[in-house]
Amino acid sequence: MATELTLHQRRRDPTPQELAGIPWLAVLQAAEREVAVRNIKVGDAMAGDYVCRVGRPVTYWFGVVEGLLKMSNENAQGQTITFSGLPPGGWFGEGTVLKREIYRYNIQALRRSVVAGLPADTFHWLLDHSIGFNRFVMNQLNERLAQFIAAREIDRMSNPDLRVARSLAALFNPVLFPGVGEVLRITQQELAYLVGLSRQRVNEALSSLQEQGIIRVEYGGVRILDLQALRSTPFPLRNDA
Repeated sequence: MATELTLHQRRRDPTPQELAGIPWLAVLQAAEREVAVRNIKVGDAMAGDYVCRVGRPVTYWFGVVEGLLKMSNENAQGQTITFSGLPPGGWFGEGTVLKREIYRYNIQALRRSVVAGLPADTFHWLLDHSIGFNRFVMNQLNERLAQFIAAREIDRMSNPDLRVARSLAALFNPVLFPGVGEVLRITQQELAYLVGLSRQRVNEALSSLQEQGIIRVEYGGVRILDLQALRSTPFPLRNDA
């Protein structure tokens, strides 16, 4: 029986449309962009495929062109801790690539996704040659710090509506995830995986947010009507998780 190819073995050159979905290419000068495009590869990840695994050496700086990924790890008790969802337009792992460390987290596809990778050596070449790229990476690191501080706060929230609201707001971050727009393509089960609640509780929270006019649940996704309210509105305490 033939052995299934790994994501790395399935890598290919990106299409023009896929390149158009990579936000940081726009900040490069022509010569810098030519180097980057020449080295970028994309892979078609199936649901459950690992893009990065704990303990593996860094090889690429990765980004989501299409689909949805999950960044997570396991604690000492073997429980999965989800740090972030990664929707289209999101690039991640720049800190690991900067230090050329091993991965300290897992990145897994929640559904069929297209993942782009820039080799670590090309990443460092761009840092050495491109002011625009440096600014982009600095903005990423700054926004990522705020994201993980918010994630710690979400983990401590016992109100399901609040957890879902803040988790949705994080996925609509225009700096980290510019490819999302006003509609996030996500199922209630996928959101449940990211938030750490049951699908039923997520459904109830989404219904509550929709009744308040903050979101609208659409076929295959969620449309944000009031992002500021999603980030800041308090909700009546409900501890049932």
